[in-house]
Amino acid sequence: MPWCDECARFFNPTSMGRGGECPTCGRVIGKVEKAPWHFKMLAGAAGLYLLWRAVQGVVWVAHRLG
Repeated sequence: MPWCDECARFFNPTSMGRGGECPTCGRVIGKVEKAPWHFKMLAGAAGLYLLWRAVQGVVWVAHRLG
C-alpha cells in the first residue's frame, strides 16, 4: 500500500490520483519498501529455533511417560 510521509497515512491505490499523487497533499508517493533480507533471515531462524524447542519438548514428554 502506498504511504505518504507528509500526511503519515496509507492510501489505497484506487484513491490516489492518476500520477500516483496523494489525494490530500498532492505529493507523488511510492510504495512501502520491502522488509530487508536480514529481517527475513531472523524470522526464519526464530521459526526454526521454536520448531526445534517443540521437538525437544515432545521428546522430553515421551521420555517422562515412557
